[in-house]
Amino acid sequence: MIEGIIVRGVGGNYYVDTGKEIIECRARGLFRVQNIKPLVGDNVLIRITSENENTGYIEEIKERTNEIKRPSVANVEQLLIFFAVTNPEPSFLLLDKLLIASEINKLKPIICFNKSDLCDEEMKSKLSDIFVNTGYKVLFTSKNDEASIEKLKNVLKDKLSVFSGPSGVGKSSIMNAVQPEFELKTGDISEKLKRGKHTTRHAEIYKLSFGGYVVDTPGFSSFDLESVDQYELSEYYPEIQKFDEGCRFHDCLHRMEPGCVIKEAVSNRLISKTRYENYTKLLEEIINTKKVYPK
Repeated sequence: MIEGIIVRGVGGNYYVDTGKEIIECRARGLFRVQNIKPLVGDNVLIRITSENENTGYIEEIKERTNEIKRPSVANVEQLLIFFAVTNPEPSFLLLDKLLIASEINKLKPIICFNKSDLCDEEMKSKLSDIFVNTGYKVLFTSKNDEASIEKLKNVLKDKLSVFSGPSGVGKSSIMNAVQPEFELKTGDISEKLKRGKHTTRHAEIYKLSFGGYVVDTPGFSSFDLESVDQYELSEYYPEIQKFDEGCRFHDCLHRMEPGCVIKEAVSNRLISKTRYENYTKLLEEIINTKKVYPK
């Protein structure tokens, strides 16, 4: 059998990159019986059919390190969250929601401020300071800055990464700057599918010539807080976790409680005011959503 990775799945057809070529495969009926669906990103073993060396069957799905429900992708290692420094202006509340999504899905988040050629060093410093004491890596990228593209390549090398962020921030331009032939490789697969060019309805992996894969999907551009409890929210803010041990209240929400060390840390700029304000907004959203009104 041959080992490979599923790079796209549409209508029961799975396209497996073996490292040498892309083989169109069907999944064995056994997976359906076991209620297992192959996912983009799955590492699989396939058997080539005797009738056609360009088609095969998925015989085995190797154990997943993780599984993201939306988009449906397996074995993702890191989430690159793209916002523009301007045009459009970044929504830091949405950015925080995406960071929470990465924490929930146990992904390493990397914040990428794109179109960085439109801002000066002072603005870059202000943007970086928002994430003080979070431990999050912050990159500034621009298709017009070759050095920033090289830094991004080093981050992507030999990993399966998801690109996320709202429309208009330049994700496609950055992907093409990282590897101009992305569009050509997508066209090769689309020729087999006879569906035209890449559509965002399905998660699809792009193979990097220098090692690794990238998934471009709109799935992480929206996120709700249904699964997050009001007492859990602070767990997804690393800087709050870093300083909350000194809080005198065991179940402190770091909102209106007197003598809260987190509010003190904000005053001392150990936690950014922007992040703290977003935390309180999300906390209110969760509390209001979870309220049970009498019938």
